[in-house]
Amino acid sequence: MSEVGEPASCGRPRSTGREPGPAATGIPPLDPGIDPMTEHGPDTAPDPGTDPGPDAAAIVRALEGAGCVAAAEEAGELLATARDAADLRQKLERRLTGEPLAWVVGRAGFCGLDVAIEPGVYVPRWQSEPLALEAARLLPDTGLAVDLCTGSGAVAMVMASARPEARVVGTELDPVASRCARRNGVTTYEGWLDDPLPGELASAVDVMTGVLPYVPRTALHLLPRDVQRFEPRLALDGGEDGLDLVTVAVSRGPRWLRDGGWLLLEIGGDQVAGVTASMTKWGYVDVEALVDGDGDPRGVRGRLDRSGGRLER
Repeated sequence: MSEVGEPASCGRPRSTGREPGPAATGIPPLDPGIDPMTEHGPDTAPDPGTDPGPDAAAIVRALEGAGCVAAAEEAGELLATARDAADLRQKLERRLTGEPLAWVVGRAGFCGLDVAIEPGVYVPRWQSEPLALEAARLLPDTGLAVDLCTGSGAVAMVMASARPEARVVGTELDPVASRCARRNGVTTYEGWLDDPLPGELASAVDVMTGVLPYVPRTALHLLPRDVQRFEPRLALDGGEDGLDLVTVAVSRGPRWLRDGGWLLLEIGGDQVAGVTASMTKWGYVDVEALVDGDGDPRGVRGRLDRSGGRLER
């Protein structure tokens, strides 16, 4: 099972016990007398009239102490989005607890796009980028695409950006995520999986995508501890075998896809064979694994062929 990676590049070790605070992990708490933008305290402040400027090095050191492997990049994000020194201190303290960087700064990069992210919303991962780019490639210029469980709307945004004349919509159960997706310009129907889609879309969709939860319930404890602590379980828990929603999406796809339409789903590497067999049973052809730049499987795609297979919902 391919793990859902961390949303940012904070490489903290996994915990097998209680969720420790900074002191328990060896991360020194911020000194309330030190300004994180300047690393000056009351006895080391510069002469009046001088402008020391933001001290990125101090932020980097704090993040490195927390185990963040891309501390310099994260420091840049914090500095770029902080309104003032007090806001920077608050953002840094939040990040040091393990809260996703995207929640702290309110945004995440995905396929070169700037995606607004609200606290509580699943953060799009780089592992989903191959699926988003392939979906955009397959979508006709004036086609119709549906992104199931759209979350922040990141995958839908990529398709809409690549095909501005196409109609791209999403579905989302969580009202906070739905609001976030709409903020990102994605028309979002609120409800479970495909239930809220309007009937007019039946047999008309060119591309349907889904970054659905696919982590087996028994493997959730293997996820990075910050993911377990902060990110919504609804976006992670795929049921006993990890494929509860994936299996439903495969079976319901034929209701919405046109003949020749594509279904693209993110799954774990060891789930490819099983999902491929399921898609074949439901009338999909040309089923292939989606791989990243290292050749690791990140999902599957298949084209609906109405001339054969099981197409009843």
